[in-house]
Amino acid sequence: MNIRRALACWLLIMTAESVNGTLRRLFLLPAVGELRAHQAGVAIGCAIVFSVTWLFTARTGPSSRPRPFLTGALWVVLTILFEIGLGMIFGYFRERMLADYDLSKGGVMGIGLLFMLLAPFLATRRRVQ
Repeated sequence: MNIRRALACWLLIMTAESVNGTLRRLFLLPAVGELRAHQAGVAIGCAIVFSVTWLFTARTGPSSRPRPFLTGALWVVLTILFEIGLGMIFGYFRERMLADYDLSKGGVMGIGLLFMLLAPFLATRRRVQ
């Protein structure tokens, strides 16, 4: 995936994830609470990431192994910067933002980022089969 396609794909992922987050806050949060809603949101987010990635790799065909991992790494860095920026805009403290990544406190965002790192490789591999 070239850089333009990778950035376009990431923007589409972030748009879909923003809709996911909004719907989660409106409907799921009141029903199950913050922690469970966030965990469900990460699981749904992984499905979104894979689906969008799979659609974007439809025309790129098989790729060498480093390229999908570089794409995933780019997405992870951009996503972390995006999350930090949103956290600052909403006035979240550093501890609040880091809690999303702390498995001991139920934070599963790190798992979501690991999946994002692997998604281009998994989507490309799935296309080859």
